[in-house]
Amino acid sequence: MTTPDAAAHRLGIEVTQRGRVLTARLHGGPRGELGPEIAADLAALVTRAETDDGVGAVVITGTHPERFAAHADVSWLQEAGAGSPNVSPRAGAVAVRAAQVTRRIPGGRRAAGPTPLSGVLEVVDFHDTFVRMNRCGAVFVAALNGSALGGGSELALACDHRLMASGDFVIGQPEILLGFPPGGGATHRLTRLVGLQRALKLMLEGGAVDPGAALEMGYVDEVLDPADLLERAQELAAHMARRLKPAVAAVKRATYVGGSAVLEAGMRVENAEFFATLTSPEAREVMADYIDRTASTGDLPFYEPADYARARADGWYASAVRRGEGDS
Repeated sequence: MTTPDAAAHRLGIEVTQRGRVLTARLHGGPRGELGPEIAADLAALVTRAETDDGVGAVVITGTHPERFAAHADVSWLQEAGAGSPNVSPRAGAVAVRAAQVTRRIPGGRRAAGPTPLSGVLEVVDFHDTFVRMNRCGAVFVAALNGSALGGGSELALACDHRLMASGDFVIGQPEILLGFPPGGGATHRLTRLVGLQRALKLMLEGGAVDPGAALEMGYVDEVLDPADLLERAQELAAHMARRLKPAVAAVKRATYVGGSAVLEAGMRVENAEFFATLTSPEAREVMADYIDRTASTGDLPFYEPADYARARADGWYASAVRRGEGDS
């Protein structure tokens, strides 16, 4: 990924860190597009969020004065599809499975070379980055400083929180107007956020909604004055970053992955995440504090307003001793 100084001279993502929060600024050129450079930097950013214990949250925002991320670079999409023959959905599914297998084989990507499969690999890679965001123990906050269409909207949908600036901006999925459906997860993520009928109408129309309408339907979580947007996003990210990453990852996986399955299968995902996290050293330590506090006061700490409020602010339950404040 780029350093702040170098970011001004190339397409990609500029990343800075303050505390446990990374702020990622998208540099998509004069049109604010999502292209292969941003896709590669985004994959690296997610890897850092997954593997760095010092990162608990990521804020993603745009640098274009009017756009969070315009949409995917259409020429990039066109090139990805140009080398492939016209295929049926069934053949497309076979190609996607082949790309997924190729990604797992050592040297497979090189062997694919400049073939029709290479375009499918790029698409699968981009989708995989979004899915990894949904499984990651860091919380992702989209600070939409402007409009977000197509891939820009889908990047925001892959985040856990969406804050949008007020103003003459829009968010939506216009892909159908170019002859293809959304390809970055909107058919699933937008549908879960706003409901099937609203999502279907938006995607079939190819239209977009303003910040107020987006807030009303649940497309975004908050609408703020542009001057306050980034500070509020970073404040929210810092708050969420206090939580234990294994627990955050477990909740996200059980919700995003398990929540899309039938009840029995979804509950198996939740149960697996629950038991895997329950046995972690972090959870054991926190539970021990809670048990000790219960024994010392005779009541449950989460029914003591001050204790519960402090746990929410800290991100997990910790005794006064562990906080270095002495016991009470």
